[in-house]
Amino acid sequence: MVTLAEYPLIAAGKVRQLHAVDDEHLLMVASDRISAYDHVLATPIPDKGRVLTAMSVFWFELLSSEVDNHLVSADDPRVPDEVRGRALLVRRLEMLPVECVARGYLTGSGLIDYRATGTVCGVELPNGLTESSRLPEPIFTPATKAELGEHDENVSFAAVARTVGDERAEQLRELTLRLYRRAAEHAESRGVILADTKFEFGLSERGDLVLGDEVLTPDSSRYWPADGYEPGRVQPSFDKQYVRDWLTSPASGWDRSSEQPPPELPDEVVANTRARYVEAYERITGRDLADWPGPGA
Repeated sequence: MVTLAEYPLIAAGKVRQLHAVDDEHLLMVASDRISAYDHVLATPIPDKGRVLTAMSVFWFELLSSEVDNHLVSADDPRVPDEVRGRALLVRRLEMLPVECVARGYLTGSGLIDYRATGTVCGVELPNGLTESSRLPEPIFTPATKAELGEHDENVSFAAVARTVGDERAEQLRELTLRLYRRAAEHAESRGVILADTKFEFGLSERGDLVLGDEVLTPDSSRYWPADGYEPGRVQPSFDKQYVRDWLTSPASGWDRSSEQPPPELPDEVVANTRARYVEAYERITGRDLADWPGPGA
């Protein structure tokens, strides 16, 4: 029986690890680690890796009619039992050096840019927008891929074109917005707002665009409950915002500007964060996480 140790580690990020399976395939393993404010926290969130993996599989399947993707299988003999439920067997791709971000609502770094310039990544927006405003149309707001511990940096469409060429940049923009609209439509049918999300694309051996990495998970997307949505204020979200809020509260005792790492998370924060990830998966997919492989299944 194959073990994870048999596959060489070729890359490790804040949450995921990539292992070489053979010349054509990789094993993408999601951990229960959680990051905030450029720190990987000491306290894991149980089942987070399962949620990220199960959610990606759901969306890869749903969007397969729109674009090819790198998923081979989540249930394959080449997936070691020790990471089953948290690992995907995927095709190797030549990944493009662009974070393809789509925004349908104004928040986060997009709101900061808008308040400073009236634009987001060079896209002009109407006057009078506020926190969580719905945009007239979804916009493509790409970013550079940052090294571990660094921030992604928003860039203009022209910068993407200089990096990958005009034709490829146009393809990335069109496909990103098409996938966002399809996903947002499905999420809305489940009572969830997809405020924004990030896609990553690679090239097949034939040079075709292929959807890779994770897709539409709570780590790469902002999901808000549709009931109670109200522009002008920060929305509750199905992601790690609960952790961020606790870390910056007096209860944590942590000074974000210091060089000290964040403290361990209390049991209540861990449980509530886990509940948000699980609820995001179950609401959006209509599936039960208990049916997904892994501990507790």
